[in-house]
Amino acid sequence: MKKLVAYITTGFPDLNFTEDAALALKEAGVDTLELGVPFSDPVADGPVIEQANLYALQHGFKMQDLLDVSQTIAQQIDTLWMGYFNPFYHRGIERITSEAKERNISGFIIPDLPCEEAKPYKPIFEQNDLALIDFVAPTDSKERIATIASDARKFIYLVAYAGITGAAKSEDLHEVIDNIRAATDTDIYIGFGVNEKTAKEKAKNVDGVIVGSAFVSVLLNDNLTGSQKISALQQMAKNIKEAINS
Repeated sequence: MKKLVAYITTGFPDLNFTEDAALALKEAGVDTLELGVPFSDPVADGPVIEQANLYALQHGFKMQDLLDVSQTIAQQIDTLWMGYFNPFYHRGIERITSEAKERNISGFIIPDLPCEEAKPYKPIFEQNDLALIDFVAPTDSKERIATIASDARKFIYLVAYAGITGAAKSEDLHEVIDNIRAATDTDIYIGFGVNEKTAKEKAKNVDGVIVGSAFVSVLLNDNLTGSQKISALQQMAKNIKEAINS
């Protein structure tokens, strides 16, 4: 069965809601949760996730909030921390990986840390039994893909197109997927632009999908109450999980 990874921004609109949303998504069939770490310059993310990031920061998000909410969430659903390198680096890589292990986090997604720059840090993640998820882009050569895949853990994050999350773009990824398959047995999950309408098509030839902007758009909808947002998240997750496995 193909897997569904769901991204939500930690602390948006508040920490209690983050916890409720995470557990509701699990009930709806989400396999892995990406807890987003709010950052002022989320360069790989589109306007939807950027707006949620800024809201959380403006309302006082601190790294301790991530630790606190993870304490509950990661005991109940496989959880990754998704964030940019700066906050992790300033906290200290050894410290933050130790804190992640203590809270049962399974890995990190750091979009602005390419594989070449990640090499000095990977042993620290491995010592704490944490995956540092590798990205493959449509522009990567066969040789670079082989390098990236050589020590990939958990899954490879296949970027569906060059650009930012949430955009309505598509590219022919057959050759890229073939190159990844030739280099590793690690699962391939596709992200960027995955939603209820596109999930079935994007999931072809890969092992899972990563959905972020579509879920966060629900959280940004001020016409919905908190309970309505939870219900909408669950319905969207169920629809996507059904679509990718039909």
